[in-house]
Amino acid sequence: MDVTWSIGELAARAGLSVKAIRYYTDIGLLPTAPRSEGGHRRYPPQALEQLRLVRQLRALDVPIAAITGVASGGQRLGDLVAEQLAGTRAQLAELRWREAALQALEECSGPERLRRLRVLAGVRCRPQAITDLARAWERVLPPGLPARLADAITAQAVPEPPRDPTPDAVLAYAELHLLVAEPAFLDYWAASHVRDKASLYAALLDASDGAAPAVAAGRAPHGCEAMDALCRACARAHDTKDTSGFRAFMATDMQTAVPLFRRYWQRLDTLTSAPGPSLGRTHCWLVEGVIAEHGPASAGAVNGRPPAPGR
Repeated sequence: MDVTWSIGELAARAGLSVKAIRYYTDIGLLPTAPRSEGGHRRYPPQALEQLRLVRQLRALDVPIAAITGVASGGQRLGDLVAEQLAGTRAQLAELRWREAALQALEECSGPERLRRLRVLAGVRCRPQAITDLARAWERVLPPGLPARLADAITAQAVPEPPRDPTPDAVLAYAELHLLVAEPAFLDYWAASHVRDKASLYAALLDASDGAAPAVAAGRAPHGCEAMDALCRACARAHDTKDTSGFRAFMATDMQTAVPLFRRYWQRLDTLTSAPGPSLGRTHCWLVEGVIAEHGPASAGAVNGRPPAPGR
């Protein structure tokens, strides 16, 4: 004779109340038991095993809605565990980010605390922060730029938030979001006056690649072929010749935006450990070289329109 239990006997064996078993039955965690000839529900041993599984998963704070799929046979236990582990890791990443942000606020006071609060408040946690920064760069780069060029830039310009961030790293990542929204930053990369933006960007990337060894060696840009290549590319984009007068024009026009570039790539370096100088660092090095050789004697001497590549 098969062993079965009444709802009260099942409740006693499972360590649950009768009310809990009825609730679990109503929401699908426990199959409805057949009735005896006398009209009473009789539960087989499998029902006790099911309830034990539910209790064990609930002890790990697995939501009832998630347990239902396993209880009904619609999902394997291993898949449920993998989903819960992924969700827990995501929650831990957000908590670590929040902890670092609060530490960044705790270790300062007065106006600096208010400044940091404004910076940090503009950035959401992973993975939304990555999406927000990537979309910001989509707005920065000119529409229609070939994918290979856009990808080469964004691959270095859009880092992932650190998984175990320090207060400095959280601040640096948040400031990237602010810098990329600066009007001068946007105007520079938009290159609104340039018809062939693909050729200009390709030349800028080639110049940055060519400058990388000199930047890594700590040399000055003077006499660097990569700086000459940058100037020639900008002159072509402006439909003029690369003369000393044009380079002076470049230096004046770029001077407004280059501090933003420098700040952006300095903060990005706080977040990455890639070997060698980045494209952004080498671009700053080249532009600063043009300014040093051909620009006004003091920074801020010229109040001009925010620049664009090749201006």
